[in-house]
Amino acid sequence: MPQSFCVEVKERVFVCGDPKGDRSIVPDAYVTRRPTRKPTQMSGALATTEPVLIELRDEPITEAYLEIIDTTSGEKVVTAIELLSPTNKREGDGNDLYVRKQREYRIAKVNQAEIDLTRTGNRDLVFPMNRIPSNHRATYLACIRRGTVPLKIEVYPMPLSQPLPVIAVPLGIGQKDAPLDLQAAVNACYFNGRYGDIDYSQPLRPTLTQPDAAWCENRLKSLGLNQPLS
Repeated sequence: MPQSFCVEVKERVFVCGDPKGDRSIVPDAYVTRRPTRKPTQMSGALATTEPVLIELRDEPITEAYLEIIDTTSGEKVVTAIELLSPTNKREGDGNDLYVRKQREYRIAKVNQAEIDLTRTGNRDLVFPMNRIPSNHRATYLACIRRGTVPLKIEVYPMPLSQPLPVIAVPLGIGQKDAPLDLQAAVNACYFNGRYGDIDYSQPLRPTLTQPDAAWCENRLKSLGLNQPLS
């Protein structure tokens, strides 16, 4: 990427409550420690009962996204890069905030790169799926919206059985696109995040399609890893 551009990490925070209790909400990282303490002695040598600790799950959720800034034009935002989360693709505060931000970017003619590596949620809430031919739809998807041509979307179908592509991220007018190697980025996250101890025998949610499940089974078998439960 040219030196006249820099990347900033932005965050949005919202509370995702679930009054009906019909879905689980799992943070990206959650660490808890059960405190240990000695029973409190009361008169007559009566000890208090140890309570059951309940973790509340409707705490604020923070989502990060990237903005590419043109340092030569008054710190103007030229491109936003979003890695979609399940909350972006589910009706509620997360989707409302995301769609609102999309609209602000379009009005300001900011380029958008949206990368969907999740299989949960309703993709129609963020992508115009009815405009994408069925033979170009895949397990994962990325799309580029250029601020100068808002009525055209560049779609990158990403089947599970193939390596993730190198996508072209637009910058300022007259600037060459910046290549973003998604597979290299995922590999780095996998290595640095120490995901090598994943138990692949656990069932997936949602389940894979039959072709993806067959490919996944063969792939894990070739690597000598546990195969997912059917």
